[in-house]
Amino acid sequence: MFLTNTHRDYGEPLDTRDADLLGSEGAARVQAYLARRDNHRVTPLNALPEMANKLGVAAVHVKDEGQRLGLGSFKALGGAYVVSLLVAEEAGHRLGRTIRFENLTETDVRAVAATMTFACATDGNHGRSVAQGAEIAGARAVIFIHAGVSHARADAIAKFGAEIRRFPGTYDDSVAEAARVADANGWTVLSDTSWEGYERIPGLVMQGYTAIAREALAQMDRLPTHVFIQAGVGGIAAALAGHFSLTLDNSLPKFIVVEPDRAACIFAAALAGHPVKTAHGEPTIMAMLECYVASPVAWRVLCRAADAFMTVDEDDALSIMRRLANPDGSDPAIVAGESGGVGLAGLVKAASDVELRAALGLDERSSVLVVNTEGATDPALYERLVGKKPEDV
Repeated sequence: MFLTNTHRDYGEPLDTRDADLLGSEGAARVQAYLARRDNHRVTPLNALPEMANKLGVAAVHVKDEGQRLGLGSFKALGGAYVVSLLVAEEAGHRLGRTIRFENLTETDVRAVAATMTFACATDGNHGRSVAQGAEIAGARAVIFIHAGVSHARADAIAKFGAEIRRFPGTYDDSVAEAARVADANGWTVLSDTSWEGYERIPGLVMQGYTAIAREALAQMDRLPTHVFIQAGVGGIAAALAGHFSLTLDNSLPKFIVVEPDRAACIFAAALAGHPVKTAHGEPTIMAMLECYVASPVAWRVLCRAADAFMTVDEDDALSIMRRLANPDGSDPAIVAGESGGVGLAGLVKAASDVELRAALGLDERSSVLVVNTEGATDPALYERLVGKKPEDV
């Protein structure tokens, strides 16, 4: 499926709230946080010249978030970052002084953190980030997982000391359960999706993801003409589209949001003009993107900043995992999880279709940016799907 954004008004700026979150000032705050993380490294931007040549474009660059902060996913930038922000805010309120990131190791600040519990629902990666952030800050985390989350991903969360609660149903069901239980216990809900009356924290999670856009722009020799980015509830897509819209002025790339055809909640929002709940059918292999309602905060950005929406199928996702693990010519091998290469799968699909190429203006001059949003966060599943262990790629 493919749809141009009929809601976009190129003269309409982003909402003021989103401009404050996703612009240069917000991105600078994320950099201040990353500067205090011992294991922070700018993630690689890999050029794929052989793939670019086969697709008939000038360049393809892959920002590899499979190497982010020891978690193997872009989600490392969201939950842990917001835990630090919220602990600093609460400690500042209780202690009567300004608390910065560098103060989070102080004894009185950690005493405040120890009284705080953060709860969230997750497909796997966001929960790991929240759990890691809570462990670093000295707080407690309770993570709700749904029926489709693998035991390997649950174990990866638990290793950070989080309490795991499995709930039957879908990701969206577990979001509602996490909010209900947290409210009953006085915990802080740290969700990466928003709903009416709950926007600030998901917006701050999106702010964390602006580090990807900021780093990529610094690493590229020329500005991208196109960005293909995957979406679950829409957080990373909105973060990148919003940051580019706010910082690149008249040099904006075309921004294409890519989803699984079995869980295309952003596509459904584009059709309806607002977020709607989509039907839950057969599960998708793209488990980290299996969401059935778009985040209203993310949609508020994407309806103004995205150019087009498209879907890919199960074979597209599997093909790109294997293609990245077994590259052509001099292209580097990249370990991409089931959801990691979906943006690139969208590019391959679009570049192979005459009508889509024309609609998106893809040609031999195009320079395309995609993001590998996760590495092999479930190594056994990766080996089964790709035929290689991640360490052998």
